Amino acid sequence: MTDLDVTAAPVSAPVPEADESDDDRHKRKMAKKKAVRDRIMTEKQVEKGLIIVNTGAGKGKSSAAFGMALRCVGHGFRVGVVQFIKGAMHTAERDVLARFEDLVDFRTMGEGFTWETQDRARDIATAERAWAEAEAMLTNPDFRMVILDEINIVLRYEYLTLERVMTALANRPPMQHVVLTGRNALPPLIEAADLVTEMTLVKHPFRSGVKAQPGVEF
Repeated sequence: MTDLDVTAAPVSAPVPEADESDDDRHKRKMAKKKAVRDRIMTEKQVEKGLIIVNTGAGKGKSSAAFGMALRCVGHGFRVGVVQFIKGAMHTAERDVLARFEDLVDFRTMGEGFTWETQDRARDIATAERAWAEAEAMLTNPDFRMVILDEINIVLRYEYLTLERVMTALANRPPMQHVVLTGRNALPPLIEAADLVTEMTLVKHPFRSGVKAQPGVEF
């Protein structure tokens, strides 16, 4: 048989011992998984600030971001939050994070959903004010994480230029994490990100006539 012979018989998986119990098989399987995992983890040595994008039509983009904010608070890290769209509606996450005033700087700058104002010039001006707050955080190494909530929507409608945001992300402090949320994240932002999660909508109670629920949506 030559090295180029593609008809060679496939290598069979090892046959477990006939008297091996289910518990023994499970233990052996998990031991192999652990050995592989341990080897992989020893190769991961880089520490850096991450660009994190939460996008997609499904629910949970901002919720996931605030979960990471709580983790940072738990580590004693300072967090900055700028909400580009939300503003008119009261949210419980803002109240919770505001209790950690020594660690969390929470700026709600929006005026509600993009269809509320019906005034593009006004929406651009609101986005500019929010960006001024965000830009200050993105230059401050004291902030370990900056959450730009719903900024993807602002970029989609071109209330801010993508170039300005990308430049600020590139020049931020090296250990600062930035989380950008909202539907329809632009392809260049996805390409630049270290971690991208797309929330997929499978089912939502709103479609069945159920209104937003406290503790779930706000």
